[in-house]
Amino acid sequence: MNIQQELLATLKDYPDFPKPGIIFKDICPLLAQPALFKRVLRHLAEHAADCSATHIVGLESRGFLFAMPLAAELGLPFIPARKSGKLPGEVLKQSYTLEYGIDHVEIQKSALAAGARYLVVDDVIATGGTAGAVARLIQSNGGTIAGFSFVIELSFLPGRKALQEQAPTAGVYSLLTL
Repeated sequence: MNIQQELLATLKDYPDFPKPGIIFKDICPLLAQPALFKRVLRHLAEHAADCSATHIVGLESRGFLFAMPLAAELGLPFIPARKSGKLPGEVLKQSYTLEYGIDHVEIQKSALAAGARYLVVDDVIATGGTAGAVARLIQSNGGTIAGFSFVIELSFLPGRKALQEQAPTAGVYSLLTL
């Protein structure tokens, strides 16, 4: 069984969560299987190496679960991209549009370095709103988006296209496309 088949057999769907019409993809069963989780990290690490990333950025909160061990495995700095008001010190903030309003993402200013290559990591790509906001924040502060990595891609939503428009030279990698 290949990794995509294993993920399909492992992930659990929750219809109408968090609201009617949404099918939530639960990654918790994956987290409970260390051998499969290690295989997922190995695939993400290959992509990180292919795009010559120098830093790993994890998106709050489930993106941290993949980005932090990935950064440790590769010996690269981990940078958390958090919701507004969650980080101490001087932060850089970027807004983005949600279907029901506007939200913000922040990164500590001291975490970004001009000329560095950042791999943006999250569990799922849907519309690309949060990852795109993080990319804009990094780019506006002199960084380069080396790529985007996701465990799951919801291909019926415009996330991939949005990220390719935001960072045309960065690859968008997803381990499982639904």
